[in-house]
Amino acid sequence: MQTNEIVNKTIEAIGLNIDDLLEIYRLVDYKIDTDSIGKWSLPPDDDNFLLCSYEDLGNFLDGLIILKRGASADEKRADEIVELTNNLILKKLCIALNLKEHDIEIIFALGEISLTKQQLSSLFRKETHRNFKVCSDELLMAFLDGLCEFYYATE
Repeated sequence: MQTNEIVNKTIEAIGLNIDDLLEIYRLVDYKIDTDSIGKWSLPPDDDNFLLCSYEDLGNFLDGLIILKRGASADEKRADEIVELTNNLILKKLCIALNLKEHDIEIIFALGEISLTKQQLSSLFRKETHRNFKVCSDELLMAFLDGLCEFYYATE
């Protein structure tokens, strides 16, 4: 999954503007400029295209959680590096947008993916759990596509 697609589809789905994006990064004390953000949305074959790094994406998701839900009173940001997997991206988006199980089922259905409750819950389990399921690029893309339709339909 390309990081640029994740950021751009999320921006599109929830209607963020450049000021929102700058605020998101400010909330996590991450320095980014509008020029870099603008280059993320360019086609990959454009000379000015800039790849959104996993650090950029991780800070975007963390800042989005703070923007939408507020800062956690008892938890400080860890400085340790955490591998950003599709499962973690999915989880952070669901937390930021305060999505419940029913909402997530609808979003996947809008993305033309049908998951049982057990399959859905397996995406949110710890990797060490015996029922853990890896969220494929296809599943994450379907979720993001469904998210765009979900927010379009609820406006």
